[in-house]
Amino acid sequence: MKICFVHEYLIDFGGAEQVLKGLLELWPDAPIFTLIYDENGNCKDIIQSTRVIGSFLNKMPFSKRKHRAYLPLMPLAIEQLDLTGYDVVISASHAIAKGVITGPDQLHISYLHTPMRYAWDMQTAYLSDGGLEKGLRSFITRSLLHYLRIWDMRTVAGVDHYIANSQFIARRIMKLYKREATVIHPPVEIDRFTVREDKEDFYVTVSRLVSYKKVDLIVRAFNLMPDRKLVVMGDGPELKSLKAIGSNNISFLGFQSDRVIEDTLQRARAFVYAAQEDFGIVPVEAQACGTPVIAYGKGGVLETVVPGETGQFFYQQTPESLADAIEGFERSQPFDPLVIRKNAERFSKNRFKREMQAFVEEKAQAYFG
Repeated sequence: MKICFVHEYLIDFGGAEQVLKGLLELWPDAPIFTLIYDENGNCKDIIQSTRVIGSFLNKMPFSKRKHRAYLPLMPLAIEQLDLTGYDVVISASHAIAKGVITGPDQLHISYLHTPMRYAWDMQTAYLSDGGLEKGLRSFITRSLLHYLRIWDMRTVAGVDHYIANSQFIARRIMKLYKREATVIHPPVEIDRFTVREDKEDFYVTVSRLVSYKKVDLIVRAFNLMPDRKLVVMGDGPELKSLKAIGSNNISFLGFQSDRVIEDTLQRARAFVYAAQEDFGIVPVEAQACGTPVIAYGKGGVLETVVPGETGQFFYQQTPESLADAIEGFERSQPFDPLVIRKNAERFSKNRFKREMQAFVEEKAQAYFG
């Protein structure tokens, strides 16, 4: 079989790129078709023996730094990719990639991180965060999202099999597309992390500092608890505003290397997470260090954290609800780091590779005979 991958864009390394890395370890010679590829970005480390084919957007001005500005052109760009000659097309999509056009002699498997959030059930939140609730800019943006919803539904039938990264996303796929999806959780590099049983007296969160990650909620919760220490690791457009509202018990470390993140996760008393995520890789990485997780109890984290054993949840996205959860955590029985680590091992990269290879081989055998 000749296999190729379709990936949204290769600009910054994140959870989607971690999935692509796992796929490339299975099929290292499969080329990658993508909308935009930054040859000098931090994704180049996962591209080894294969080649990358970009769309026409790759040549557009400032596309590697301002790629979101080209969202209106992305459906057109993905449809222009020529996948002739490939038997199996594996798209990894959180918005556009699944819309690639394939023929009747090609098997299209889509690993769906999520249906595009901003066009569907999270539209209101995105418009609010962007200050686009009223006015001409709001009208233009809502019109674009309406067009994207129509286009997105056009692409549903072009996928032969859906894979969801969590049960939460499988339910969204069924709700929006009326299609069944097999759940294969993303690969987490568990072996990168080691357990440290003697924890220090601080909490940590690691995140891109953008509005939907709700780091401001965590900061405001610790403002209510001046005797609790919080370490915030990560960079993004909200860093300046978060520093402005943070009290003296909160340290902002900005972008840090993997080694510093691993060391901090190992030493922290608990990892704090306030976003509703599709899956959430970092909470699993924290558990791989034997560190319990205090998380908003909705989304993919319900599948990775065992309440009372590897962490606990809070159920309202408010500073007060999180503060109450942390106070409850302080009063609870000590969590066993080895039990927490054991839970994280369910999401290893080797497990992901086994499940993906078996799925692709099974569906290809059924499709091609």
